[in-house]
Amino acid sequence: MSGRGKKHAVAGKSGAAPKTTKSAKAGLQFPVGRVYRLLKAGNYADRIGPGAAIYLAAVLEYLSAEILELAGNAARANKKARILPRHIQLAVRNDEELNKLFSCVTIAQGGVMPNILSQLLPKKTVRDAVLPQEQGGIQ
Repeated sequence: MSGRGKKHAVAGKSGAAPKTTKSAKAGLQFPVGRVYRLLKAGNYADRIGPGAAIYLAAVLEYLSAEILELAGNAARANKKARILPRHIQLAVRNDEELNKLFSCVTIAQGGVMPNILSQLLPKKTVRDAVLPQEQGGIQ
C-alpha cells in the first residue's frame, strides 16, 4: 500500500471519531481544504481567511453544475449520452450570462455557433409563396 487515501476509524478502537471534512461541514462537493491550500500558496494576499475558501468552492461548484446541466441538455437534444466539448460550447454560447463570462475563452474542439446571415438565404419569390398554398389544396 502506498499509504495514501482516507483513514477510516477502526471499529474496535474507542475514541476514534470519524473526521468530517470542511466540504461536508459546508455542504459542498468541491474540496474546501484544497481550495484553501491553493489560495494560501498562490500569494494572492498576505492573509487568507477560511471563509474565502468556502465561498470560492461554493461559487466553483455552482458554475460547474450550471455548465454541466446546460451541456447535458444540449447533449440530450443532439441524441447523445456523453457530453462533448461541442455541447459545452453550445451551452455556454446560448446562455447570455455564461457567454459574457466566457467571452474571451476558446473551447478546444467546440466548433462555432450555427449562424447563417439573412442576406445569404435564398430570397422568397411570388412563385415560392404560391406553391405551398397549392400543395395544401391538393391534399
